[in-house]
Amino acid sequence: MIRSKSENTTVSLFMWLVLGALMAFTSLSTDIYLPAMPQMQLDLQGDIELTVTGFLIGFAIAQIIWGPISDRYGRKMPLVIGLILFIIGSVGCAFSENITQILFARVVQALGACVGPMLSRAMVRDMLERTKAAEMLSTLMILMALAPIFGPLIGGQLLKFSSWQSIFWLLTIIGIVMLLTMKKLPETLPKEKRQNTSLWNAFKKYGVLLRNRKFMAYTLCVSFFYVGVYAFVAGSPEVYITYFGVDPQHYGWLFALNVFGIVSLSFANRILVRKYSLDFLLRVATTIAMIAGLVLLVTVKLQIGGIYGVIIPVFFFFSMNGIVAATTTAAALDKVPEMAGAAAALLGSLQYGSGILSTLLLTFFGDSESSPWTMSWIIAVFAIASAGTMLVRSLFGLLPIEIKRTPEEPGKAFAIYRTSWGNKKQ
Repeated sequence: MIRSKSENTTVSLFMWLVLGALMAFTSLSTDIYLPAMPQMQLDLQGDIELTVTGFLIGFAIAQIIWGPISDRYGRKMPLVIGLILFIIGSVGCAFSENITQILFARVVQALGACVGPMLSRAMVRDMLERTKAAEMLSTLMILMALAPIFGPLIGGQLLKFSSWQSIFWLLTIIGIVMLLTMKKLPETLPKEKRQNTSLWNAFKKYGVLLRNRKFMAYTLCVSFFYVGVYAFVAGSPEVYITYFGVDPQHYGWLFALNVFGIVSLSFANRILVRKYSLDFLLRVATTIAMIAGLVLLVTVKLQIGGIYGVIIPVFFFFSMNGIVAATTTAAALDKVPEMAGAAAALLGSLQYGSGILSTLLLTFFGDSESSPWTMSWIIAVFAIASAGTMLVRSLFGLLPIEIKRTPEEPGKAFAIYRTSWGNKKQ
């Protein structure tokens, strides 16, 4: 943790709150206007799901840029610039009069918003080792979960007495408040630990990371999982509000239900990471998510349970995010501690950039009736891919951990093998 002889408790609490708020930027920027999407589609005359796509495109590209910059110049400077871009993008969204304008504004907004969750992860890795990092990230997931809980609720309530533009004005105000807190935020990457290479050489790190199988196994696991997550985020407003007839003001409660599941699993994960290996927890979580995705596919295809046939399996799938997001991040960054900034950037780029695929699939395969079928099969297919990634890692992760020579056969060595399926910590 950041230490201060006189202000250790105060600074620590401040760091927790600021890092939690920064991690919430992505969710808040996307979730708060979800109840307004049907109305925005009418006003702006275009596929409103593409506003999520535009945001994620900017988000994914910007992380690739900000990662090496943060490794070379520290974490604080990119945060300040990012918040300024977020404010400009939010104002642009509020003034947009057609789909093209808001798409451009959302990209600008994302260029700034991405630094929050990306650098929060890197800052945690700057301060803590693997297990403690996973524990703190689980706690930050709880703070981050406040955004998708309250975001749609606040957005829905604003629509009662104002237009959807007021939602983006609120985001502007939040951005300004966060910018003001940067003055007191300590730098977690001291100058002696920063990368001295040129930015061009720093960008070459991505090639090294992409060839690192251990790092990429965790990155692909969470990226596949988030294709399903964003399929729900982008598809659920039309499914719940248009197809099932849920009132926009009540949509937020259905969305919040899933986030309560994430919060509960995040609390549990803080304890579980002390007892079980991260790989074991990931296998269990992704397997449950896969089963939930398959159940969702069946209930939607056979029209079992109506809206509850969607709500219940989605709850179990979405809740697993409380384990998957924190453990994959901690495990992935632990494999490349010397490139934490670039690694967090690449991981975040692929994780959140995977939502681009979700929204494009929803746009091209969705039907005019806004039925839940397209959303359901996207969740199921990529939940299987996420679980499959961890299974493959397990099958090819059988490595020698101890070499001994037997007295009877002094020239022969044998290896004791084990996998991380057991409950021993690695």
